[in-house]
Amino acid sequence: MRNPRNEPLADHDIAEASGAGNGPERRCVLSGGNAGRDEMLRLAVSPDGDVLPDALAKAPGRGAWIGVDRAALTEALANGKLKGALARAFKSGRLTIPDELPELAEKALIRAFLDRLGLEMRTGRLILGSDRIANEARMGKVAALYHAADASDDGSRKLDQAFRVGSDAEGTGLAGIRLPLDRAALSVALGRDNVVHLALADRASAERVSTPLRRLLHFLGGQEAAVTDGTPDSRHAATAN
Repeated sequence: MRNPRNEPLADHDIAEASGAGNGPERRCVLSGGNAGRDEMLRLAVSPDGDVLPDALAKAPGRGAWIGVDRAALTEALANGKLKGALARAFKSGRLTIPDELPELAEKALIRAFLDRLGLEMRTGRLILGSDRIANEARMGKVAALYHAADASDDGSRKLDQAFRVGSDAEGTGLAGIRLPLDRAALSVALGRDNVVHLALADRASAERVSTPLRRLLHFLGGQEAAVTDGTPDSRHAATAN
């Protein structure tokens, strides 16, 4: 029987946890559209006037929110639209926008996500190892499941099935989320060998991880490829409907 404490997050739960539902919204300085703040990237200005990514959205002072993906940000940087938008947002003409801002933003978002995973691991809430994940999942003790970008489809399907069984969700589309990071990147970040699959033991942990992950995936434009080597992967990440 499923343990209610570890009920997996559905789409609406993840949106609510990350501010995409009824939570606070921000306006994108480039598109003019509004979205949940936890799906958007905040830019801040350093004391030297450099515009830098604020992946945790905690830097002091005025900030500017970006709701577009990396490709659109790169284009806006090249055609000068970003410069004008930031000048209006920060009310200053003395800004230095690094040419590598899109790359810096992606790296900052990846680091924020991996740091959050590391914190969950240190508190004992991150579950590693296919066998252990499968056992915990079947007992309803997994709230969120993730697969490396280069994880095999067969191994992922088996864990997805265990996840559905333990979540009383057989016959649904509930599945682990395919991360935009390969096993090498995850292994280095977590200090463990061959991290291919990982899971979180409780709902609170899953909600804490969902914010940096949603920001990262949104910025990558929904791409599901390993950011370390560009290996494409077509498997779509699914959650409960």
